[in-house]
Amino acid sequence: MKEIPVYLFLGFLESGKTKFIQETFEDKRFDSGEKTLLLVLEEGEEEYEPSRFSVKDYCIEVLPPEEISLAAFESLMQKHNPERVVVEWNGMRELNDFFDAMPDGWAIAQVMTFFAADSFLSYNKNMRQLVFDKVQYADMVVFNRFRNEFSQEEFHKIIRAISRRPDIVYEYEGGKAVYDEIEDPLPYDIDAKIIEIADRDYAFFYRDLVENTQKYVGKMVRFKGLVAVDKKLKAGTIVVGRHIMTCCEADIAYSGLVCLHASNAPFRTRDWVELTARIDFEYHKVYKQEGPVLKATAIDYSTPPEQELATFY
Repeated sequence: MKEIPVYLFLGFLESGKTKFIQETFEDKRFDSGEKTLLLVLEEGEEEYEPSRFSVKDYCIEVLPPEEISLAAFESLMQKHNPERVVVEWNGMRELNDFFDAMPDGWAIAQVMTFFAADSFLSYNKNMRQLVFDKVQYADMVVFNRFRNEFSQEEFHKIIRAISRRPDIVYEYEGGKAVYDEIEDPLPYDIDAKIIEIADRDYAFFYRDLVENTQKYVGKMVRFKGLVAVDKKLKAGTIVVGRHIMTCCEADIAYSGLVCLHASNAPFRTRDWVELTARIDFEYHKVYKQEGPVLKATAIDYSTPPEQELATFY
């Protein structure tokens, strides 16, 4: 089956999605000759002006939220037979609703998320789950109507706490666009003889280790973690980690690492330990693939940290 590239534009009302899509369709470089379905899945205040489109072969369909379904999308595919799909998504709905309705053959090509800078902090405070939902898959996050009195660092930290993936753009009033170039130093010294992971930093360590394993291979690390034991594992094999909350209580998950040790201590699930270990990268059946494996040089029981739940805040 031929893949249909899908371009997702996300954001809340008045965030700038419609304006950006309008300008994209006006851009001659976007007219590749492919038949394009513009699928509008929210009713915004701005309307499209097709008379200004440079894209010649297009069709527009507007679906109210209650009609979003696999059957509805498949019907539109049969009706228009598009070669690519551009989607304006309702910011008040979670993306899983869209993913569940995607027909076979649709493939996400790009995700762009838009926020109105003057309302972003309020949305993040009061509807963080929806903000998280719109950022976690994004390739680019654009803050429209940004002003000098706003702090790029504050906005940057919120986005980076969710994902390191997207580029961040600050679109100032007047049209000036500034790309985020703020560096994200790790909260620990990765070049130390033994990398010391403070209790508050486990979430950052785990994410960076999983995303950039190779730069940790062969290094020594020390941290405090919660044990998980499975009787199917060989003696001297446990999992050590922490429960991490990325966004809210609903997404709390135990994020652990395979640990091989030579201790005679009968470690059990929910024991707290402090360990020093070398990080290797190899296959293990816990991962069902290659992954970071801790080779403990020292491990012993420990008291729980003051805050047992690890977060990015």
